Amino acid sequence: MSMEKEIHTVSVYVSNKPGALARIAQVFSRRGYNIESLVVSPAFDGHFSRMTIGCSGSADGLDQIIKQVDKLVDVLRCIDHTNDGSVVKEMGLIKLEVSSDARSEALQIAEHYGCKTIDLTDQSMIIQVVGNPDKIDALEKMIGKFRIVELVRTGKVVMSRGNECT
Repeated sequence: MSMEKEIHTVSVYVSNKPGALARIAQVFSRRGYNIESLVVSPAFDGHFSRMTIGCSGSADGLDQIIKQVDKLVDVLRCIDHTNDGSVVKEMGLIKLEVSSDARSEALQIAEHYGCKTIDLTDQSMIIQVVGNPDKIDALEKMIGKFRIVELVRTGKVVMSRGNECT
């Protein structure tokens, strides 16, 4: 029985009804899982929503969570995408305090990670990064030599490759 906490990516396709999110979150909470990130958006027809949940907990409990969430009335489908090769992306905005002396180095790091400069002033800059969570984590470490004024991340979004439904 493994007690090591792992990071998981779960997608839930759900009817767009009040209280659905609370009922789903309660299942995770009861099993001792922490929801690290949550992205919810309407599906193309507006009657359903897709939730992408980044969560951490022991590997043993996730199968039970999937089964319990799948049984909820408003849930059509609940899938663990942790190791299935799905496309996983996240977006981050990072505001740095940078003097004109340090700006060149900060811009080089941002360019290396494929960032866009969103705002630039004499004393600060905002960069946007899009990529897998590991890429954004690595950028945060590299850019940590500058003073990070603000940092916001969207949370994971996931889509199955090929003809499979997410």
